[in-house]
Amino acid sequence: MSALPIPFLVLSFITILCALYVVTSKNPVHSVLALIVAFFSISAHYVLLNAQFLAIVNLMVYAGAIMVLFLFVLMLLNLGKAAEPIKSNAWALASAISAGSLLLILTAAFQKSGEQVYRNPSETVGLVKNLGQVLFGEYLIPFELTGALFIGAMVGAVLLGKRDSGDHQSSALAEEKGASS
Repeated sequence: MSALPIPFLVLSFITILCALYVVTSKNPVHSVLALIVAFFSISAHYVLLNAQFLAIVNLMVYAGAIMVLFLFVLMLLNLGKAAEPIKSNAWALASAISAGSLLLILTAAFQKSGEQVYRNPSETVGLVKNLGQVLFGEYLIPFELTGALFIGAMVGAVLLGKRDSGDHQSSALAEEKGASS
């Protein structure tokens, strides 16, 4: 097996460094920003693997929507040092041991499959064109049914979330009558 490409090594180093900073940072806003950089580098990994669709979806869903949601929640909570609970070092030791064990198991499990993917790269895997041909060819009926299900769920959520204007007016009138008597 030949040496790994330089862009892969640089992106892997950035991803691991940012992930470690997310876990070890005391400031939650800095943790979220480091997580955004980690998501960008993971998307760059997808581009290196010729999976452009996954890269764009990763950027839009995770780095875009979910990270903005995390930032808003953190800013609304206004966490200070007084609100932070006191933690013992036993949790840090237990988490380090379990994370190391998980890394060892995953490395052993994916070693063979990773070598096979590295030896047999395919230029057509991961392209949006191929995904579209499969979705609109072989899986057209399930794809359309899923779209109809999503539309039905959105209409149901709007109908459940919408209040009846007649009920709102009658409750306001009842409150006024109660306040005047």
